[in-house]
Amino acid sequence: MKMLLEKLAAALVALAMVSVASLIPASAAAQSKVTIAVGGGACLCYLPTVLAKQLGEYDKAGLAVELVDLKGGSDALKAVLGGSADVVSGYFDHCVNLAAKHQELVAFVVYDRYPGEALVVSPKHTGEISAIKDLAGKKVGVSAPGSSTDFFLKYLLKKNGVDPASVAVIGVGLGGTAVAAMEQGQIDAAVMLDPSITVLQGTHSDLRILSDTRTGKDTLEVFGGEYPGGALYSTAAWIASHEKETQALTQAILNTLAWIHSHSPEEIMAKMPSEIVGKNTELYLAALKNTIPMYSQTGKMDPKGADAVLAVFSLGSAEVAKANIDVTKTYTDKFVEAAKKTTGSAK
Repeated sequence: MKMLLEKLAAALVALAMVSVASLIPASAAAQSKVTIAVGGGACLCYLPTVLAKQLGEYDKAGLAVELVDLKGGSDALKAVLGGSADVVSGYFDHCVNLAAKHQELVAFVVYDRYPGEALVVSPKHTGEISAIKDLAGKKVGVSAPGSSTDFFLKYLLKKNGVDPASVAVIGVGLGGTAVAAMEQGQIDAAVMLDPSITVLQGTHSDLRILSDTRTGKDTLEVFGGEYPGGALYSTAAWIASHEKETQALTQAILNTLAWIHSHSPEEIMAKMPSEIVGKNTELYLAALKNTIPMYSQTGKMDPKGADAVLAVFSLGSAEVAKANIDVTKTYTDKFVEAAKKTTGSAK
């Protein structure tokens, strides 16, 4: 009888544990922790990554995501290569550039159809710089040396017959620090992204832009075709050992892209953190309206766009040109294609 009572008590305890477990939401019980290094969270080019957090899409996908905001894409890349982050929210071109160094990085969901970068002249130096060739011997700001803004600058310089070594490249970030450096004339020009470009235009209507990739038309003129910008990417090894997490991140971004394209700019801005929007909501909103067409509706890589990235880097880097890179190994669409066809998933 004593043994029977002990077995009955044990069964009741087990039943109670099952009952309690059933009360815990599946998403909370199964959440996996993922750290995403962002190459400048205030930049509108990275908005889908931040907005996914604000909308709770990572939680819905069963992930406990920590966003680590860094100065530029090169810093975000270093975080992943160094092991302090799992995934980069940054520009796809890093995957191509690192392939030449035999480091396998793979983009698995693309959220920017084009780069959104512009080469802008400081309002203090408008009179002396009217073309890219005038930048020889000048100081030009980028988000961080080795970032996509730096790659873009070097490409434009070479394309216009300027030796990149003749230009002093200075890291100024992408947000308020970049705007301040431009307004104070600390640098002669900078590669910038929105909302910073629109913020400058708000106070300097004659702002001179030497090259622009904020629209499909502009991107076509600069690169001769589509040129993918922001994406989530990681090492091939991490993706292979974390397919569940990779799939969940993909679903979260696809749902966010669908939400963006089904809501007004005002509704999108209302969801963003106030410290990112800043005090001048009108300028942020104007920049956001200009940027929305840049966001992908599919999450897929455009193969021609990937080829264009390789072509640009082959022109600017002898190392990339000689590496015989198979660009199809720097991205995959399999997670996008496998994403659940649920309400709210991207079209």
